[in-house]
Amino acid sequence: MAEKVTVIDHPLIQHKLTLMRQSDTSTAGFRSLMSEIALLLGYEVTRDLPLEKRTISTPITEMEAPHLVGKKLVVVPILRAGIGLVDSLLQLIPSARVGHIGLYRDPETLEPVEYYLKLPEKMDDRDVLVVDPMLATGNSAAEAVARIKDFNPRSIKFLCLLAAPEGVEHFQNRHPDVPLYTAAIDDKLNEKGYIVPGLGDAGDRLYGTK
Repeated sequence: MAEKVTVIDHPLIQHKLTLMRQSDTSTAGFRSLMSEIALLLGYEVTRDLPLEKRTISTPITEMEAPHLVGKKLVVVPILRAGIGLVDSLLQLIPSARVGHIGLYRDPETLEPVEYYLKLPEKMDDRDVLVVDPMLATGNSAAEAVARIKDFNPRSIKFLCLLAAPEGVEHFQNRHPDVPLYTAAIDDKLNEKGYIVPGLGDAGDRLYGTK
């Protein structure tokens, strides 16, 4: 299953991720860095979107030119931290649709609890990109993908900034068919379910809540 995991180790991504990890990075700086990394990650994750040739007219002549195939891509952030990745992805693909799924992690069991789901109509023949900054236990990501599979999209990918080995293993066990993209796989989870060394709570750092 390892071939379904891609670590995007571009130097700019790695440098910006280092700045995000630093505890003295401001909320504004953290938010800006997340947006910048999301743009770079999005470029790689969308590399294999399917294309077809269509006839167009340039100022010089007609030609057969590539167009994206099928219905519009759907970006689905896992609330709330996943929202921090969306705007940059929409810069890449302005016509993309945006769904939302709300899952919180029960502090006792660490299991996901769904509280919100809103997706575009007619999900068949759509490619879906599920996004969340952190893949820690993998429970929320796996549950989000499972719910989206109920709507039979053409394909699903999962994108995060940081992952823990435990989260990667759990996600792959649940969804061996779904490619996972991340900027780094860290060492482990601690006893509270946080990624180590990680970057703290992405939602709190993104929105200035603690």
